[in-house]
Amino acid sequence: MFDCLIGTIKEIKEQHVTLLVNGIGFGLSVPQTNNLEKNKSTEFYTYLHWNSENGPSLFGFQEEIDRIVFLMIIDCSKIGPKIALSVLENMTANEFLETISSQDEKRLSTINGIGEKKAENIIMQLKHKVSKLISSGTIKPSQTSGLSNYQTLSDALLSLGYTRQEITKTIQNLSKEANDKSLSFDQLMRRALSFLSKGI
Repeated sequence: MFDCLIGTIKEIKEQHVTLLVNGIGFGLSVPQTNNLEKNKSTEFYTYLHWNSENGPSLFGFQEEIDRIVFLMIIDCSKIGPKIALSVLENMTANEFLETISSQDEKRLSTINGIGEKKAENIIMQLKHKVSKLISSGTIKPSQTSGLSNYQTLSDALLSLGYTRQEITKTIQNLSKEANDKSLSFDQLMRRALSFLSKGI
């Protein structure tokens, strides 16, 4: 119904803003407010969510990739908008995509409302969607280097005959070792083969 709204921010509360558009105040639930200013013209990409008990809720995002990630998260079974907002409050959209791509369950489980089992389920449901998002070019090339390297690594190891369980464990280990450092595909492959050769 509403793809985007451009208006003046009238009020800011925790995870909520009132956006004045042509004399109408729209209440938007947002993941973060620390970079928003009152009385400033701002554009939000929006999503209208319908709940059978609470009715409609309007969500606003400053970047389109945030909305894309939000919709991906709530598309997971038993995951609602509250948890999706919490994810985007605690990490950027690209950090979330990298977390899914590297299958970092531990990092995802630190988000309020997401335990280890729920983190595992989210990763299982989204890893192929994230792969498609990367290959489709939806994310800018400068944002995908780390993500695409992990995905390429996963595909390469699969072609070498390793099981998905072995690949998942290896990628989790590499992601933990990397500690947010950007590694090239060659570096990741060498470390992956070294890890797998130990038979852990």
